[in-house]
Amino acid sequence: MQKELRVDELAAMLRVSALTIRRDLEQLAAGGRVIRTHGGCLAAGRAALETEYHSKVAQNFELKQAVGRAAAEEVRPGSVVLVNDGSTTFHVAAHLEERAPLTVFTNSIAMITDLGRIPGIELYILGGRYNRELYSLQGSLTEHILEGQQFDVCFIGADSVTPEGQCMVVTPEEASLTRAMLRRARRRVLLADHTKCAEGGYHAYGTLKDFNLWITTAGVPAELLQAYRTMVQIKEA
Repeated sequence: MQKELRVDELAAMLRVSALTIRRDLEQLAAGGRVIRTHGGCLAAGRAALETEYHSKVAQNFELKQAVGRAAAEEVRPGSVVLVNDGSTTFHVAAHLEERAPLTVFTNSIAMITDLGRIPGIELYILGGRYNRELYSLQGSLTEHILEGQQFDVCFIGADSVTPEGQCMVVTPEEASLTRAMLRRARRRVLLADHTKCAEGGYHAYGTLKDFNLWITTAGVPAELLQAYRTMVQIKEA
């Protein structure tokens, strides 16, 4: 069973500074030893640490954290926000406290820890079939629930963005759910760091033209960046 360890608790336990703990946690997360959260980390058993979700969270952690921080700046207090499951969108949750009060919907089990502790956030979990590898709820039931909702803004991730601007995910089920999310939001924001700019043998759920904004990081090749800007507004975190 997972248990969250807080930075302040670890600092007191080990009699070192919080800065030292944060630095050590970054190294452990990069090495796939823990799942980093806003206030500390998640310690888990061997099986959990080997999940696909944990591998994604540990990869390019600092880039994803920067994207999540920039994404939170796009949220206005009082908004109804949808955050889909993903290793980049995960980092939005950690930075929403300053934007409260908010109503937040998500299909991510992993985000409950961060979002659930913020008094100013009214949190709703979208129901569906549990995917233990991705710590998320998916499937036709989740899509059905979405059809009755309307969101001011949604934050969506992608496993890759092709040179043609197609936004890709791994499975057709994920693609179908993501399309349903895009339909229900007034403002749509893509979160994908520059390493996601590549061809991918996945399933397209849409294109950059389906988004109002793409938040990425510096490093997108100049020619690609120029082409992408003809399809969507781009903000570098």
